[in-house]
Amino acid sequence: MNRLAGVTSPYLLQHADNPVDWWPWGPEAFEEARRRNVPVLLSVGYAACHWCHVMAHESFEDDGVAAYANERFVAVKVDREERPDVDAVYMEAVQAATGQGGWPMTVFLTPDKDPFYFGTYFPPEPRHGMPSFRQVLEGVDAAWRDRRDEVGEVAARIRADLAERASVYAVGAGVHQPPGEADLHQALVALSREFDTRRGGFGGAPKFPPAMVIEYLLRHHARTGSEAALEMAGRTAEAMARGGIHDQLGGGFARYAVDAGWVVPHFEKMLYDNALLLRAYLHLWRSTGSPLARRVALSTADFLLRELRTPEGAFASALDADSLDPESGEQAEGAYYAWTPGQLAEVLGEEDGRYAAELFEVTAAGTFEHGASVLQLPADPEDPEAHERVRARLFEARAARPAPARDDKVVAAWNGLAIAALAETGALLDQPDLVEAAERAADLLLAVHLTPDGRLLRTSRDGRAGANAGVLEDYADTAEGFLALFAVTGEAEWLQLAGGLLDTVLKHFADEASGALYDTADDAEELIRRPQDPTDNATPSGWTAAAGALLTYAAYTGSARHRTAAERALGIVGALAGRAPRFIGWGLAVAEALADGPREVAVIGPAGTPATAALHRAALLGTAPGAVVAVGGPGAASDEVPLLAGRPLVDDAPAAYVCRHFACDAPTTDPAALAERLGARTDPGGAGPGGER
Repeated sequence: MNRLAGVTSPYLLQHADNPVDWWPWGPEAFEEARRRNVPVLLSVGYAACHWCHVMAHESFEDDGVAAYANERFVAVKVDREERPDVDAVYMEAVQAATGQGGWPMTVFLTPDKDPFYFGTYFPPEPRHGMPSFRQVLEGVDAAWRDRRDEVGEVAARIRADLAERASVYAVGAGVHQPPGEADLHQALVALSREFDTRRGGFGGAPKFPPAMVIEYLLRHHARTGSEAALEMAGRTAEAMARGGIHDQLGGGFARYAVDAGWVVPHFEKMLYDNALLLRAYLHLWRSTGSPLARRVALSTADFLLRELRTPEGAFASALDADSLDPESGEQAEGAYYAWTPGQLAEVLGEEDGRYAAELFEVTAAGTFEHGASVLQLPADPEDPEAHERVRARLFEARAARPAPARDDKVVAAWNGLAIAALAETGALLDQPDLVEAAERAADLLLAVHLTPDGRLLRTSRDGRAGANAGVLEDYADTAEGFLALFAVTGEAEWLQLAGGLLDTVLKHFADEASGALYDTADDAEELIRRPQDPTDNATPSGWTAAAGALLTYAAYTGSARHRTAAERALGIVGALAGRAPRFIGWGLAVAEALADGPREVAVIGPAGTPATAALHRAALLGTAPGAVVAVGGPGAASDEVPLLAGRPLVDDAPAAYVCRHFACDAPTTDPAALAERLGARTDPGGAGPGGER
């Protein structure tokens, strides 16, 4: 085995027995390259990446290729999910140089970490205009040996270009105000131009689930009454829920659809996608009462608990796209999920097999590969009992197939997203086990990821922390999760823990001059530049996630320092709102909360009483953008939860206060009146028709 044995990353462990002499990222690898006077071959990927597996089998397991690479390079493997900072810096260089990016990412560096040649996947033989990986290695080696001055000039130009790009966001953050009404409306107009009116979603193929944009649209509708915003959110959510990107048997969503109609997914299932979509569907249900949104939210929560929860109580990162195809004996993408009409009949019998084929759009021609189809549900079934019968039998039969591998490392940021989603879902849909699951995951983060000096470690596995420092999104999303737990449980400890994480953000990640935020701390490992990006990718950017958590914390505590930091961070959102709203969705959602106040709701009453619980539930059901909810007994300590301090009962009855900037309207003891103030629908209850789990 090579030097990857013993690491915590499942992705790196997949390469531990390669003949390539891989090194993990670290100073030792670059010192070795300097000692040998050879370039560094940097390969970046992640465990659930289909093409990463392909390149590994084709090239990294080839003895000849490995021998050449070992002789002429120092080979370094990086899990992009463990080191998003390394991935971000070099991916920016790859995209700038080639106009595209992706994984596996292949970059050649000097021993000083400067990149000079880039690519992504390279085939084992020349193909479609691409050189083979062996040819790339030979060409880079020849350039390094024979044209070293040219290599140095290229590396210097790239470093200078990256430094120039890095200054753009800091400058933009310093000169723009948070988005105003015109900016938020312009974002809506720009999104409407890109909206696919026929198939839902934005743009063409491939289509990624736009969870953060849906959150913005729902908040914009709640604040302004825009029916256009609600229509785009609702139609996109329904199209995804009915398409192949949604697992119609087991719940949860795949990473993205390769087509514009959400039919054929890229089958990997990521924790972050499912946490974000769970919350988005829950909020759609809260806004509209959609039974489909409710059903999807619950089935997604069930997927998280059933397939991604670790023995320690946190949540694993992903399920692979590939699994063993019993017919071919090879690993194949989608083999676990796709069906033919014959397979349906084999499990269900001829009559139910025909019914299932019609219900799920499984055809003889197939919608995927080799005549197989990805299950869809184009309409609600006329016979729900028959639907549930065949769904359950197919799910049971599928469970006997070889399952996709699981990347079981725990990432702090993504667990923070899951904690927030599960806590809210459990509270709003009357599922206390989901709140308990959120609390258990939060406890794991405290026990394993939070160091005695209040800093976060990014990853763990089997209850053992990895060595990599947390990045901005880890602090921001973990704080978001803790704040959601406080809103649901009323336990002040979660608010205080979130405050500690956000103080670290302000001390170590913020630029005091501009208000910009960096992805890495000021005392983190120095790379060729300090990464910084306010735009969403698969998850909210650390920058806008931090802005949201700072704004929420300020609403609970009245802290001018945290609110000012949030407003300054949102300056860049104003600059991008009209130009790139698809890529700043969470920032727009936070800006909607700022435009609304956000509203602060203090519920005062004895714990465990029906009257207090009814007010608390009415507050949580409110759709006012970014509203914060605190619940506590009369005489709550002001140092623990300032929003609750000095709020008495009304005529000895539990009461709710709706405030902005700690200035409150007259309190109410009536849950219906509170719901009306916060834009909540009439409470449909936690279960209701079809609400059983």
